[in-house]
Amino acid sequence: MKRAVCAILCIILCLSLISCKNNADNSSSAPANPVEVKLKNEKINLLYSSGDSFNPYTAKTKYNRQISHLLYDSLIMCDGEFNPVYCLAESAELSGNVCTVRLKPAVFTDGSSVTAEDVIYSYNVAKNSNTVYADSLYEVVSATKEQGAVTFTLDRVDPYFLNLLDFPVFKAGSDGKRTSDGVEIAPIGSGRYYISENADLLIRNDNYYGTKSEISAISLINAPDEVSASHYVEVGAADIYYADESEASIARMSGKRADVNTNNLVYIGINGAYGQLTNNLMRYALSAAIDRTEICHSAYFDNATPASGFFNPFISDTTPVQSLKIVSDIQITVENLGKMGYNKLEDGYYANDSGKHLSFTLLVNSDNPSKVLAANLIAGQCRAAGIEISVLERSYEQYMSLLLSGDFQLYLGEIRVPFNMDMSSLVLPGGSAAYGVASGGVDESGQLVQKTVCEDMIGRYHAGECGIADLAGAFLTEMPEIPICYRNGMLFYTSRVKNEAKPSVGDIFFGLEKYKF
Repeated sequence: MKRAVCAILCIILCLSLISCKNNADNSSSAPANPVEVKLKNEKINLLYSSGDSFNPYTAKTKYNRQISHLLYDSLIMCDGEFNPVYCLAESAELSGNVCTVRLKPAVFTDGSSVTAEDVIYSYNVAKNSNTVYADSLYEVVSATKEQGAVTFTLDRVDPYFLNLLDFPVFKAGSDGKRTSDGVEIAPIGSGRYYISENADLLIRNDNYYGTKSEISAISLINAPDEVSASHYVEVGAADIYYADESEASIARMSGKRADVNTNNLVYIGINGAYGQLTNNLMRYALSAAIDRTEICHSAYFDNATPASGFFNPFISDTTPVQSLKIVSDIQITVENLGKMGYNKLEDGYYANDSGKHLSFTLLVNSDNPSKVLAANLIAGQCRAAGIEISVLERSYEQYMSLLLSGDFQLYLGEIRVPFNMDMSSLVLPGGSAAYGVASGGVDESGQLVQKTVCEDMIGRYHAGECGIADLAGAFLTEMPEIPICYRNGMLFYTSRVKNEAKPSVGDIFFGLEKYKF
């Protein structure tokens, strides 16, 4: 009897220990936040390069740069319509040329707190990198810590500066370490995911301060080159894939697709010192002759949005004053040509009293098929309105050489407009993309004696004396260039996602935590 009782007691004890172990195991993996219990354990696949870094400031491949947005958060990120969305920033206050940012109580994946020192460290890395982040931070004079907050001091007033606070933040000093193979180890981040020990899997960060995704893990598929990447996309191995018209080839992925506004403006550049192009009436006439909707459809296969002005159509502050027609209006062309004395239609072209008709050349990069298509469409539309346009196709090297030397009349160009919507490089004389934009004039000593309309208004804008709508109106009045369209990118994603993806060009995984399967 005693032996039987002992045996029963041993069995009960073993069962109790097993139960305790199971409870202990469950408690160790149980989420701290009850909401996380409801998360599904979905898994997706993404492309990456095993020989490249995940450091957002040193990664060479587009796939690793894209994935870095899952590992590192920014202070602020722009959504698909360029509205600032607060990430690590709890608040951001602009006062003149000073921006003060206070942080949320976020932690890195090693458990340490995200501090102002980490933000300043990351800012300095970004500022000195060879990336778009360095290009975006051109206005910042300094970043300092003041009472736990980060203070950015600018060299001008910029009402849209918050949109530039999208540089990734990682733990100070955690970058630069390498594996035995020489591959840089990913710095410590605070993002939605962290990298596995073997660097081939992303694991959901359950200590993330924001909304957690239903996707518990992301498998990484090594695609060392574009050939292998295209293969994986086309056979359905990748669940999310981004491409745009600037790429040599676009792999097609079955599933769903979302348009991504790139904020890339396609425009006709003008040599403001050439003949009748010095007259803004001529520029108005050319602009009115262009059917922007047809160009978006036929040259960009509906992967572009017609421009109603210089600024992106999604910028609500400028919408009321952007008045360019997106279809051709030949009557406006004829009226402006008439004001210039070109009112006789001879052999299909408008001529002046001397019988001379308007004739221009349009330079285009022959290496870009969409640009060549667009240039020929523009030429045809202008000819239909009575203005002769001849297309000059040149290789990229020849194209740039002609632009830099000023040896052109019109050219078809494209510029990536920064998220603060600064058009200075395009519309101001001497700007990095302002080929042929004429200055207001200089005296005998070389001193500027007259500013252009754009120069004057941009100066007032950065002094805090006017708003972006005033800029939009001034640019259309002077029209140093002719806006055509804003190009779109394409995000392909798995059909298992029930809702519509709303990505941002700054982060193609923007809103990933909202994907519902």
